[in-house]
Amino acid sequence: MTKHLITGVAGFIGSTLAETLLRSGLSVVGVDSLTDYYPVENKQMNLAALQEFSRFEYLNEDILAMSTELHQAVNDCSVIYHQAGQPGVRGSWSDGFDDYVERNVLATQKLLECIEDKPGTKFVYASSSSVYGNADSWPCTETAVPKPFSPYGVTKLAAEHLVTLYAENFGLNSVSLRYFTVYGPKQRPDMAFTRFINAAIHGDTITVYGDGEQIRDFTYVSDIVEANIRAGQTGGNGAIYNLSGGSHATVNEVLEILERVHGEPLKVERVAQQAGDVRRTGGDSTNARERLGWEPQVAIADGIARQYAWQKANQRTMG
Repeated sequence: MTKHLITGVAGFIGSTLAETLLRSGLSVVGVDSLTDYYPVENKQMNLAALQEFSRFEYLNEDILAMSTELHQAVNDCSVIYHQAGQPGVRGSWSDGFDDYVERNVLATQKLLECIEDKPGTKFVYASSSSVYGNADSWPCTETAVPKPFSPYGVTKLAAEHLVTLYAENFGLNSVSLRYFTVYGPKQRPDMAFTRFINAAIHGDTITVYGDGEQIRDFTYVSDIVEANIRAGQTGGNGAIYNLSGGSHATVNEVLEILERVHGEPLKVERVAQQAGDVRRTGGDSTNARERLGWEPQVAIADGIARQYAWQKANQRTMG
């Protein structure tokens, strides 16, 4: 039976992708070293749900170490969804940069080395809209010159370049997907929607960085998962696709939606903008629509309502 390998399988997107594949009858090998960037308990709960499936195999492995068992798993799988990496803009400055280089760049190179002589293996890399930084115009197309505005964005772009050059040099069947602000159930606790919703549910103050007029293009997690699956089916010779959910909104507009969903006024405190936070994101997903047949399905108001309902029903460790 065809196996699919997912790195970062215990995380937000990785676990959602794994569950979707498993429910469709496929076999999944999941890899995750359970780093402590956010509470490991969250990841363990994601894993527990996946381990209920007999077709799920879990490897608690560090890609950088690349054990014989992990190397064999990589070679046994026909599709690799590389979701693992060190997330977050704010932690990528100063001494934190080492972790970003290791987990975003070096780990990606390790995986690529394993399959450089296996052109039939499809490799789907989770990139980020952070590669664009403060672009000159919006929405960005994939041909826009990348100008990362944070060390995090630099490492995501560097790994993306590795994926492309391995395709060009060795014929690797690879695709890079540039995610635009993904949200939904199981979202990381450090991300804005989780923090906002958790604060609303508990009557706490919501902290907003800057004036709240920053514009983001939000993409619901099930739409991201669908794009990954389509990319894993079609492959590509180093192709790059924007995955933009088409739900443009300011942070203030998001708070207005959340207040309606919550049914009570929110407590909001505004603090200084953080270094590396771009003013706007927005992507043109025409190529993903035309070549992958991908179309985002979930609008921002519906998505926030779904995430709110999930968080209220699943009071996880949100610290």
